[in-house]
Amino acid sequence: MRVDEFDALPAPEAAQVVAVWAAVPGWVDAVVAGRPYGSRDALLAYAGELAEVWSRADLDAAIAHHPRIGARVGGAGAEAAASRAEQASMTTAADDVTTAIAAGNVAYEARFGRVFLIRAAGRSPEEMLSQLHRRLGNDDDTEAREATAQLAEIALLRARTTIDQDTEDPEDAE
Repeated sequence: MRVDEFDALPAPEAAQVVAVWAAVPGWVDAVVAGRPYGSRDALLAYAGELAEVWSRADLDAAIAHHPRIGARVGGAGAEAAASRAEQASMTTAADDVTTAIAAGNVAYEARFGRVFLIRAAGRSPEEMLSQLHRRLGNDDDTEAREATAQLAEIALLRARTTIDQDTEDPEDAE
């Protein structure tokens, strides 16, 4: 979708698009209300600026929509499709890595009371496992900040994937 198409969507439809990026209600509303953006860069900059102030409550609201790393992602919606694409590297993970991530997920949830969240796109299963082990050593506040930063990375990656690069002005292409 081009940014001009996003800018022109009725607010409820635009909110559905943005909620796939991150299901943080106040953020979704603010990104939709900030239209028109006119450029992909303007949209991403504003969305990123808003994400910098996400709270633990925002993290908790969004985390309910994220599957565990390594878990089979079901569903047919846009959010499920995004999660499947982002975790594609897990399909080739060695059995021992998959088992270690599953055990790490259990330990993380017991320690922090939420799903381990990491931007999986562009990371190998081994790297995600290493980060999971490292982050298990974080205190609660540090981990909440790190998880929130990962959520913002996921949201902006999804936005970049959804909104096409700005197209050239037809007059400039001649």
